[in-house]
Amino acid sequence: MTGVLVATDVCRWRKEPGGPVPVLRDVTLRVDEAEVVAVLGRSGSGSTALLACCGCLDPPDRGQVLIGGRDVTRLARAEREAFLQRTIGWVTQRPRLLPMLTVQENVAVVMRIAGAAEEAAAEAAQMGLEAVGLERRAHRLAGELSTAEQRRLALARALVRGPALLVADQPTALLDPGARQGVLNLLRDAADAGAAVLIATRDRTTAAVADRVLVMEAGTVEATGPPPGRGSATARIALPAHLPTGSRASSGRA
Repeated sequence: MTGVLVATDVCRWRKEPGGPVPVLRDVTLRVDEAEVVAVLGRSGSGSTALLACCGCLDPPDRGQVLIGGRDVTRLARAEREAFLQRTIGWVTQRPRLLPMLTVQENVAVVMRIAGAAEEAAAEAAQMGLEAVGLERRAHRLAGELSTAEQRRLALARALVRGPALLVADQPTALLDPGARQGVLNLLRDAADAGAAVLIATRDRTTAAVADRVLVMEAGTVEATGPPPGRGSATARIALPAHLPTGSRASSGRA
């Protein structure tokens, strides 16, 4: 397998009046091609900050992040943003949709920004909507969609360019069990198609879709291993009891 994402000794501090407060403490992780890795941790564990560093939204204060073999920590801001557009698909906690555009236009605009012609962008958008089961909503305004549909639209936008790395922060938060499973199936499909998939979650049921789980607490990785039901009994990771299961998982920033 190819290490699409390799993060080594990543540190991040938050500026406070009394001095910097550590958010990430020497975190190391790797996500291979066609692999799903889940970062499991409660609110405040640092999981969102870790995804931001690994997904080119925020540079780490210390450490190295390689994506496709390229050291993105050395890129200037404009270079980093251009690299993100070309290589990474993002699904944030609150989908960044354009509510006054149609569902199809929300996906097509991603392709247009990437330089695709109008006809090619529309065709790619239609294929992307079919992949997430939203083709019948193509001409509805994005602001009229349900929470679950908006999450699927965000996934279509993230996947339409065929990114090498898909990053999803709390992708199943506040979804009912049926909608949650639909999103998990899409994440698994993306990995099966060859993408490296990194997700952050507070939900043990969501983490179970991953090939590997990293448990975070106070900015550090406390444990790593296969999720429940995968690997030998001794290799399975012990998921913390304080983390919720299924629909009891809450949203918010980590």
